Amino acid sequence: MHKYFNPSIVNKFIGKALPFFAILAAGFLIAGLYCGLIASPADYQQGEAVRIMYVHVPAAWMALAIYMFIGGMSASALIWRSPISTTIATCAAPIGAAFTLMCLITGSIWGKPVWGAWWVWDARLTSMLILFFFYLGYMALYDAYENKEHAGKVSAIFALIGLINIPVIKFSVEWWNTLHQPASIIRSGGVAIDGSMLRPLLLMFGGYIFFFFTILSIRIKTSLMEKKIQRLS
Repeated sequence: MHKYFNPSIVNKFIGKALPFFAILAAGFLIAGLYCGLIASPADYQQGEAVRIMYVHVPAAWMALAIYMFIGGMSASALIWRSPISTTIATCAAPIGAAFTLMCLITGSIWGKPVWGAWWVWDARLTSMLILFFFYLGYMALYDAYENKEHAGKVSAIFALIGLINIPVIKFSVEWWNTLHQPASIIRSGGVAIDGSMLRPLLLMFGGYIFFFFTILSIRIKTSLMEKKIQRLS
């Protein structure tokens, strides 16, 4: 697959795939928002406040998934010395940071009516905040060096170190006594959420995925164009 990590091939693929990503993102998000905000029932304990879940939970999934994606691109950049892998990783980082921030903000809004507090130093919340700092650190580290080849190597190592935090986030509710509820979908006992609530979650997650690829494609295309202009000037 390494031979396909070529700027011209990536650029050509983006040109063809971008409209489909955008259409799918819009379709999934509209369906997800309708099902989550209108069609799904209120929770018997949390009431209407549960609807924040349809924005919050998929955002948390995306925050983890994008960081693992950056970790994979960083490993590719270090092992195969692939400059396009670094470009993809650096283009993905701000999007991942935005999803992480969205997760933290919506979680805080959800926590007020459910826990009675905007923020608690819960293991899940704290580890998620650390993930946000890893995103910021990765971006700051890459921008700190004028030599972008060296910047790519240093930031890639930093991104790989940050992967240690991913299992901590996932299993924090099992390793420690926390206020945050345990997993309801990916768990040993099977899915513990009703289909009327699971459907909007999955639709929103699909919308977030295609939204991510839409924005990522635009950012990669712009970055490759800037580098081409710099080489010509």
